Parts: sequence; structure tokens; C-alpha cells
Amino acid sequence: MASKIVHWEIIGPDGDAMKAFYGDLFGWEFESPEGFGGYHLVGDDQSSIGGAVGAGSDEMPSYVTLYLSVPDIDAHLARIEAAGGSIVMPRTTIPGMVTYATFRDPAGNLVGLVEGE
Repeated sequence: MASKIVHWEIIGPDGDAMKAFYGDLFGWEFESPEGFGGYHLVGDDQSSIGGAVGAGSDEMPSYVTLYLSVPDIDAHLARIEAAGGSIVMPRTTIPGMVTYATFRDPAGNLVGLVEGE
């Protein structure tokens, strides 16, 4: 089965400013999970896939990331490294929410993986 895009992020230095910008321009409404700082989820009824805008860390530049669903993150990370990609964040689990990882493709693009069906 082919991997599908299951989530996207648009990240900048000020999450609240990102929320205002995209909310005003596109009429998006947001949910802001407690404990996630300036990370704002776009409501499910507004997108066929889950999305978010928010604040990144001071160490990271602004970025846009697509997350692909894969059945086994560890197996895909091994394949990514063998194909010339590099791991940015290894398999990480947020209990009760998601298991994910991120990598850079050979061109330097940041891409995410979400463990799923």
C-alpha cells in the first residue's frame, strides 16, 4: 500500500502570529492543545488531512513539512538512510497521540513519518 499524506505543518518563529495570518487569510479555525505552546491544529472539518500552524524552536528555521503514514517507522528510517536521506528526529512517541519521526531527503527537504496503517 502506498503511503499517504496524513498531516502537514507550517511553522514560523511566532505561533500566534502564524495562527492570525492563516486564520485571517483562509478562515481557518484552530484548536490549541494544552502544553503545546504556540502549536495550533487546524480544525478537522476544514481539511481532508490534519494540519497545524505554529511556533518552531529558536534553533530551527521556518519550514513546511508533510507527514506520510507508514506501517513501520524504524524500517522506513533504515531505508531512508540507505537511500541517502538523513534522520532528523528518530522514532518519537507522544503517548495517546502519535508516533512519528522526521528526516531530510537528499535535497534537504524536511519530511515526517507517522506510524499508522
